[in-house]
Amino acid sequence: MSKYAQFDRSKLLVQPLAERINDLQLEHWLALDAETPAFASESLDHVAARLEEARLRGSARILIMGAHLLRAGVSRHLIDLIERGWFTAIAFNGAGAIHDYELARIGATTESVAKYIRTGEFGLWTETGELNDWIRDAAASQEGLGEHIGRRINESDFPHKELSVFAAAWRASVPATVHIGIGYDILHEHPNFDGAAAGTASYRDFLIFTREVENLEGGVMLSFGSAIMAPEVYLKALAMSRNVARQERREIRHFATAVFDMVPIHGDIHKELPRTDPGYYFRPHKTILVRTVADGGESFYICGHHRATLPALRRKLLA
Repeated sequence: MSKYAQFDRSKLLVQPLAERINDLQLEHWLALDAETPAFASESLDHVAARLEEARLRGSARILIMGAHLLRAGVSRHLIDLIERGWFTAIAFNGAGAIHDYELARIGATTESVAKYIRTGEFGLWTETGELNDWIRDAAASQEGLGEHIGRRINESDFPHKELSVFAAAWRASVPATVHIGIGYDILHEHPNFDGAAAGTASYRDFLIFTREVENLEGGVMLSFGSAIMAPEVYLKALAMSRNVARQERREIRHFATAVFDMVPIHGDIHKELPRTDPGYYFRPHKTILVRTVADGGESFYICGHHRATLPALRRKLLA
C-alpha cells in the first residue's frame, strides 16, 4: 500500500451530457460536397503520389492523428478515404476516441475548458464516462481498444454513428488504435476508470499499430496535428519493427512521411534545428521529418488548417 493519501473519487458529482454546453454542434461537420477552404501545396501533390504508389505496392499507409482533425469537422472526408481503401491503419490519441464517441452519440462535442474548469465540472459527464465500461470490456475480450469502440458504435443505436471514424474503420477492417496517457483524458477523472484495463487495451493497440509499421517499407506515414503522441508512438514502433527486420535481413528504410500541422518550421525541414532553437523541441520535425527517414526515406511538411488540408488531400487522391 502507498504511504500517501489518494483522491477520493466517490465524492465526485458526475452530470448528464444534456446539461453540458458544447462548442461544436452537428452543423460544424462538413458534407463531402461542401465548399472547403482553398489550399494548394506542391508537397501535397507529392504526398498524394506517394500514397498512390504505396497502395499499388501493397505497403502500409498509416495516418496518426490528434483529436483536432476530428474537431476540424472533416470526419466525412476521412471516412470516405477509409472506405476507398486509402489507409491501412489509423492511430488516435485518447481524446480522439472521446470526440468520436460523443459526436456519434449526441451529435456534438467539445466543452469549454475555460467555462467548466472554474466550477470543477470539466470532463465529468455521465454518458462520456460510460466509455470506461467499454474500455474494461475491450481489455476482457482481448480486442484492441479502438477495434472495440468501433464495433460498439457500429452496433449501437446512436443517432449520428455515420460520423464515427472508429465505426467506419471497423467496418472496413482497418485497425483504428488508441494510444492513451494516464491522466491526459477526461475519462480518467471518472470513478469508473480502470487504469489496468486501459493499459491492457491500449497496449494491445500499440502492438497492433507496430505490426502495421512492419509493412512500412515502400509505404507512407502521415501525422495530422499531433505534437507528442504521433512522433513518440511512431518512433518506438519503428525501432521495434526495424529490430525484427534486421534479424530477418529486411529493410524498412524506403518510405515517405508527412506532417500536417499549423506550426511554421523555419529553415530546411529536412535538417534538425540546433538545440538552442526552441523549434528543436517540436518533435514532428526532428523525429518524423528528419531522423527516421535519414537513411533512405523522404519527408514533406504541409502547413495549414486541417479543415483545408485534409479535404485538399482527398481531392488529390480522388483525382
